Amino acid sequence: MKFRVPLLLVPVVFGSACADDAVSPARAVSRPSADVSSVITVVMSGLNSPRGLGFGPEGGLYVAEAGTTQLNGACGQFFEGAVLSTKCYSGTGSVSRLWHGGQERVATGLPSTYVTSSNFASGPQDISFAGRGHAMVAIGWGGPPELRTTMGGGAVDGGKLIQLQPSGGWRVVADITAFEGANNPAGGVIDSNPYGVLAEPGRTFVVDAGGNSLLEVAANGRISLMATFPATPAPPPFNQSDAVPTRVRRGPDGALYVSTLSGAPFAIGAAAIYRVREGQPPVVYAGGFKTITDFAFAPDGGLYVLQFATAPVFFGGPGALIRVAPGGARTTITAALAQPTGIAVGDDGSVYVSNRGTSSGDGEVLRITP
Repeated sequence: MKFRVPLLLVPVVFGSACADDAVSPARAVSRPSADVSSVITVVMSGLNSPRGLGFGPEGGLYVAEAGTTQLNGACGQFFEGAVLSTKCYSGTGSVSRLWHGGQERVATGLPSTYVTSSNFASGPQDISFAGRGHAMVAIGWGGPPELRTTMGGGAVDGGKLIQLQPSGGWRVVADITAFEGANNPAGGVIDSNPYGVLAEPGRTFVVDAGGNSLLEVAANGRISLMATFPATPAPPPFNQSDAVPTRVRRGPDGALYVSTLSGAPFAIGAAAIYRVREGQPPVVYAGGFKTITDFAFAPDGGLYVLQFATAPVFFGGPGALIRVAPGGARTTITAALAQPTGIAVGDDGSVYVSNRGTSSGDGEVLRITP
């Protein structure tokens, strides 16, 4: 099992939005939290499968939207484990921005696909900036590399790292899924799903949730392997579950940190955050979580950890935001989230969360004040 969720106008960076996506005031709606000490406010709404969040160099908050189930191309069949599934091209991926209290789509028509049985979209999964005009976006895939050729059209750009241009266009930087197909560094079934991205000057790091790997992409597009993540024990009949890495961050100590979702049965305690140093195997930094989709470092060196679900196994129950203090103590800030997928911490200490990350049209971004 790789990362699949069953039934489950100031052109500062990209240029102006399309007319259909003109600037509109963000909807600020307060919502009760499971923790009376925190306040939850809806600051962005109407999003299509919102995933990763990132602050731009001008201070705007950007969210990668994986897309909808609108059919705009060919379909193809592939096996998800033993299940024959159908994936179709949509091309409805986008990026939205919250800036000066207004919400707008700054990039549209990005590569995206969806699985017909679950309506789960794979498109822009994460966004990261390394200066003005240097926005990197991971385009998800979730399947074997050869399916892209079978489907043709825009599907050939699934599973790639792209750079959004100041003009509003984009270019391919690297083919992550092709690297998995040629190298399969973690072994097992060949499957690729670029999910998390960290852009730094001269290089970019990408986590492949399907390939269970952390990759470094040089400025010229050359891909090299940084690390693979081990499977963890699981109860019968699964026996073990894949790591399924989801996000990569640079820690206060200068090391890279990577979160894992874990694979089926997605048990409590199977997800973790790893510290990664070049030339060394990954080491668990904080373990004992469930279905981590994202994490962020707090200003005091602690952690915010985002869990997609809270039920003992699989994806039942609400999502949760957990704070890990520098000393290790854990506090659930809220357990009133719905399929949360991305997190970012503002300069004022507010935590932003992309919520309803598998929903088309009613995804949202929440501001949580702990």
